[in-house]
Amino acid sequence: MSNIHEQSFSNHASVDPVYHYVSLSILLANLILAIFILVLSVHTNLLLSIWVVILSLVIFLLFFKLRLYPLKVQDRIIRLEERLRLSVVLPEPLKKRIPELSEDQLIALRFASDEELPALVELTLEKQLTRKQIKERIQNWRPDHFRI
Repeated sequence: MSNIHEQSFSNHASVDPVYHYVSLSILLANLILAIFILVLSVHTNLLLSIWVVILSLVIFLLFFKLRLYPLKVQDRIIRLEERLRLSVVLPEPLKKRIPELSEDQLIALRFASDEELPALVELTLEKQLTRKQIKERIQNWRPDHFRI
């Protein structure tokens, strides 16, 4: 879990330096080096060099896929949690409109406090606000310290 701190629109994104900077840099350098070695070995170990480039590319792609899969699962859980929360917090006329909210809208609404949620949901449905637009309108930020 990351540092527990006050969250807001400007600082709610989570970055894992080892994953996002160190690992990504090493994998990118590895791919560039593999391509460089391939160019140098055109007349010698061509097959081996091609194989190293392919493996480097696969590892690089896996790096991104292994990040995207848990995020997608997490988004599905957030969607479920927020639908449940909305069914408790919203007044009856708005409860019927919960299915109209997109996954992106539900994910953004999780940061809104219970007090401001009904008005924000109504505005979101009326103006079809995007994830960013919803987050920018939140006054009382409800932190999510468990985001992967």
